[in-house]
Amino acid sequence: MILDLFAGPGGWSRALHVLGARDVGLEWDPWACKTRTAAGQLTIRTDVATYPVWPFTGRTEGVIASPPCQAWSMAGKRLGLLDQPLVHTAVEDLAAGRDTRERLLTACRDERSLLAAEPMRYLYALNTVGEPDWVAIEEVPDVLPLWKQYAAVLRGWGFSVWCGILNAADFGVPQTRKRAILLASRVRTAQPPTPTHAQVAEPDSLFGPGRARWVSMAQALGWGATDRPVPTVCAGGGPGGGPEPFPSGSRKTLSDARERGTWTPRPDRTVRQSRGDRTGRAAKHSRHERRAADPHAQTYTAKAPRWSWSLRSNSQANATVRPLSEPAGTLFFGHRANECTWVAEPASPPAEDTDPSAVPDPIRITAQEAGLLQTFPADYPWAGNKGQQFSQIGNAVPPLLAGHLLAPHLGVRLDPDDFTLAA
Repeated sequence: MILDLFAGPGGWSRALHVLGARDVGLEWDPWACKTRTAAGQLTIRTDVATYPVWPFTGRTEGVIASPPCQAWSMAGKRLGLLDQPLVHTAVEDLAAGRDTRERLLTACRDERSLLAAEPMRYLYALNTVGEPDWVAIEEVPDVLPLWKQYAAVLRGWGFSVWCGILNAADFGVPQTRKRAILLASRVRTAQPPTPTHAQVAEPDSLFGPGRARWVSMAQALGWGATDRPVPTVCAGGGPGGGPEPFPSGSRKTLSDARERGTWTPRPDRTVRQSRGDRTGRAAKHSRHERRAADPHAQTYTAKAPRWSWSLRSNSQANATVRPLSEPAGTLFFGHRANECTWVAEPASPPAEDTDPSAVPDPIRITAQEAGLLQTFPADYPWAGNKGQQFSQIGNAVPPLLAGHLLAPHLGVRLDPDDFTLAA
């Protein structure tokens, strides 16, 4: 058995499925549980902090854990940093078989902070019977000092341990998502996976093949992902404002997904009227409503300016804005200020007869697109309303990164192509 604590919507589980293994996930959020169930993943809906360990003793090969990051994340109030001494105390006590969580919880500024100590409760109980063989844990970078404390305990129990910060983009994820990782094993030397990608492509050398360039959002979403022009034009044009070739140069699974109707090219191509001609009420109408109300609304033509699309991570002044030619910034959701939107700027000078003030509307990223940027398949069955879906996606472990972390423990070879929009 592989035990997955705080299993979420199934990032680790998806990776295990591709690698030919399965886990049992413990998760509290009802919508994440519904997503897992729809994806065929074994799930126990429970509070990890109260569930007993004895059902898993004597049968657990590996332990995975992704404690909730809200108390520590830069997207929140980060009260976990203030609670960190209490969490260290909880880990120290649990590693010695002392359960002081109830007392420590009353002193925490954010009750979620102490959840980062929960994996130690399970590891201590399993260690009494010589389990598990391996451990894989991840969290936001600020939790690394806690993982170093875990590492010291696990080494004392006979584990080989590595912990550090990894960037998901270095492993083919189209997102510069940095995470604190702990890997431990009783049966092999624990070490981080070898990066497969780099910010700048590296040539092959005498020491082996070079690393590919980071995967861009355009590649992941199939927007202009071909290596050569294709004479066939899709209705409405491409994200750059010109013809959009069918993705014959992208991986076959992307074409299959589009044919199945599980993925639709974006952004929408309708262009706004001049800002001076719009009212506040008109600005709230959908693009389709405005086009229906005004048949003369501008659309892309050969003379229209070309637009360069970028993803803006939130509505704050210091928001991360990345062009399609780069990976996304870290995707996080849960508050309106954290909504991700596609924004456009002219990529070429407008024609003389084109209104330079007319630009495409910002378009909110869809859950499907966000899932693709996390390396979930295009048809992954996200449950709940938009907010519930985005919350799951933002908290999930990218399956491709998880695959790199888990493959050595399972003794299998990882093929990154298996994670590309696979059904």
